[in-house]
Parts: sequence; C-alpha cells; structure tokens
Amino acid sequence: MPGAVKINGQNAGHLGPNDRRQAGLVTGPEERLGHAAAPDMSLTENALLTGVLRKGLAKNGFIDWAKTRDYAAEVIKTFDVRTPGTHTAARALSGGNLQKFVIGREILQEPGIIIVNQPTWGVDAAAAAFIRQALLNRAAAGAAVVVISQDIDELLEVGDRFAALNEGRLSDPVPTLGLTVDQIGLMLGGAHGMHKAEVQHAEA
Repeated sequence: MPGAVKINGQNAGHLGPNDRRQAGLVTGPEERLGHAAAPDMSLTENALLTGVLRKGLAKNGFIDWAKTRDYAAEVIKTFDVRTPGTHTAARALSGGNLQKFVIGREILQEPGIIIVNQPTWGVDAAAAAFIRQALLNRAAAGAAVVVISQDIDELLEVGDRFAALNEGRLSDPVPTLGLTVDQIGLMLGGAHGMHKAEVQHAEA
C-alpha cells in the first residue's frame, strides 16, 4: 500500500535495501547464518555486506579492504566478539558471538532506525544482556528501535511501547510501563484497537 512505509515522513516502501540504508534504516534478521551473515565469508567480508554505503567502504567501485578490516575489528572490539580475528569465517563463531557481531555491525553504522527480529534468540545470558543494552544505548542516542521478539520479558525490558500481532493485524501500541502478562495475553488474543485503560477494563 503506497505510503505504508515512511522514513522521516518520506515514502520508503518502494526503496530497495541500499536506498533504505542510505535513508538511515538498518535491520537485524532473525536467522543469523544465511540472512544476517554469509556463513563462509570472513567477518571482514560480512562487515562489508551491510556497511559498504554507510561506512564508505568502497570508492569508485573499488573496495577499501584496509578500511573494511578496520571496521570489522571495531565491531569485534566494541561488542566483545570472541574470535581469532577479522579473517575468521562467520560460521566458525558461536551463536552468541555471531549475534553480537551482526547487531554491532548495524549499530555502529549509527542508524536513525534499527529493526531487529529475535535479537537474543539462542544466545547466553551475558550476550543477551550485552545486546539489549546496546539497543537501549542506541535508542538513548535518538534512534527509533523496533524489536520483534517472542520473549515477552525482553520486550518489556527494552521497549517503551508494546504492540501485538494477531491474524495479520497489529494492535495499537500501548506503554509498557505497568503492562501485565494478562493484558498482553488479551492483545495477543485479538484485543486490537484497545488503549491501555480499555485493556485493563477488559481484564477486570
């Protein structure tokens, strides 16, 4: 539907991935290997895949490999990615370390909007806490952060507002402060268009 996706008030639904990135939108897909990262490519090459435009990793059609390696190294250092080095293949990393790398790769591009799907799925508690804090830090810096997750506790921890998807329809967002699991259950069950006070009334 025309106008359904806008970035800073401008229609963006027709834009391709590169143009959306240039406009300030980055993403972190649910599937780490295959979608977020190319398994057999090195971390340097994976840094290039999404950072080439926003980090200026190529000029006149030629890749600046030194700058790209430096960018991958920056992600590794900043996000405490445990790996032998930038030459390591993505598939060689543990799930938690690869997740920190792919989320860090996007956050260090300083986007205005970041959309992440299941950002801490399958990672240990320490890595999950690190990723959540990184998202909160980016939000504190002024970015719009959209988190899609099956972990209700995660959504309540990192989100200011909560919306539920049911049968292809998204509910009106409500503040997470004071929101209970029972109220969320109502929203997940199809209580669309209900404001927080109405959800509380329906629960009663």
